[in-house]
Amino acid sequence: MRPQPIAAVDLGSNSFHMIVAEIRAHEIVILDRLREMVRLGSGLTKDLDLTPEVQQRALECLERFGERLRSFPAGSVRVVGTNTLRAARNAEPWLEKAVEMLGHPIEIISGIEEARLIYQGVANSLPCDGQPRLVMDIGGGSTEYILGIDHTPLHKESLRMGCVSMSMAHFPDGKVNVKRFKKAVVLAEQELEPIQHLFHNKHWTTAIGASGTLKATQKILTERGWSREGISSEGLDRLVDFTLSSSRLNRGDFPELNPDRFPSFTGGLAIIKATFDVLGIKHMTVSDGALREGLLIDLMGRINHEDVRDRTVQAMAFRYHVEMEHARLIRSTARHLFEQFNLPCCPDREKAGQWLDWACLLHDIGRDIAHSGYHKHGAYILANADLPGFSRTDQEILAMLVRSHRRKFPIRLIRELPSPADEIVRWLSVLLRLSVLIHRSRGLMDTPRMRLKIENQQIQLSFPPGWLEHHPLTEADLEQEAAYLETAALKLTYT
Repeated sequence: MRPQPIAAVDLGSNSFHMIVAEIRAHEIVILDRLREMVRLGSGLTKDLDLTPEVQQRALECLERFGERLRSFPAGSVRVVGTNTLRAARNAEPWLEKAVEMLGHPIEIISGIEEARLIYQGVANSLPCDGQPRLVMDIGGGSTEYILGIDHTPLHKESLRMGCVSMSMAHFPDGKVNVKRFKKAVVLAEQELEPIQHLFHNKHWTTAIGASGTLKATQKILTERGWSREGISSEGLDRLVDFTLSSSRLNRGDFPELNPDRFPSFTGGLAIIKATFDVLGIKHMTVSDGALREGLLIDLMGRINHEDVRDRTVQAMAFRYHVEMEHARLIRSTARHLFEQFNLPCCPDREKAGQWLDWACLLHDIGRDIAHSGYHKHGAYILANADLPGFSRTDQEILAMLVRSHRRKFPIRLIRELPSPADEIVRWLSVLLRLSVLIHRSRGLMDTPRMRLKIENQQIQLSFPPGWLEHHPLTEADLEQEAAYLETAALKLTYT
């Protein structure tokens, strides 16, 4: 069997990274790595808009990445955006152009999901020893902290401070002095204060760094003999003293440092100093694994049908006391209808089927809050919860499916989703609504062999002979459903 090509792209606030690999006998073999210093975060204005200059610079980078990736099959490439793309108000039009350049979809992930993927990448590069470990990753606009054991993250946090944002805020002109550096460190310490009790050294045995800033710091310390390996607190203090000994740093002061990393280094150093002091770190090793490697591992799991999102959905169903037998019956009915429908405008039918499955299992989790309006409560939970494995768009789609599974059909809200997700959700919502309706009594223990025919905006549902006569309440529900769907310019008929 030929090795399967896969790739991961990290659209970070400081640099864009791409890893190309192959899956060989359930192992990931790295073939190529590319990195370009785009400094996306430096182009984010005070009004949270990306400047035209940084947008163009980023697109030019992705065009080069796309030359390598466009031939990859659908589903074999994961591209994620992090802090700057989470924050940018005008990211959507840029993302549409970026997808054209790459030829693959782009996911915007939450800080907590970023932390999970970082830990996954780091843990895969280390042996399992059963000991708790702290993992830290400094990005351009955020810094992630994860406490875990072996491959299991126990606590995850993402703080809105990064090497680019910190450097722009405190050292915009390159001038460094004690007052400025101390102010930057204090700001970082304030960010760390609420999580200090969870991530202090009494809760772990080893500390591991996982970012370019931490790798660069380690390189400076070891090459100057200030640390034997990794980053020691003593070596870090010597580096801080050296940095503050000059009123303005020059690239020549750090010959060990990649010139591209120089503009954001001081801000990153302030974050490291604050972290060591607040969390009581005496020594930190630096890992080669990080977000990109975590993405590849996650992607291999999806390809091998070991999707972390399935575990997330099961955990949510358990947490919110879902009646699983009933939910699985609804899923069976929804799948029966789904297989009869050639979903329009759908580039990935398998993915659409996953969304429908998840929505069936989670459609009534809002009942744990209140029965009145529980579809709205469930949608709010899914839109705002930390869901491992889910991108922001995935969560929006899942939340909208749950929101639209009963009562008035929220066509206006559905239309606010990006294309083609809006059209896919519209039709998946119809299938979900019909499936929930059929099993509304919770007493029906099997799925009637219905036939579904959809042409344009006409929905025709045919039941076995005599079935509706024996289920008059379902027939009454279908009559009400036809009225609901009519508001969305859909016509439902049933026999």
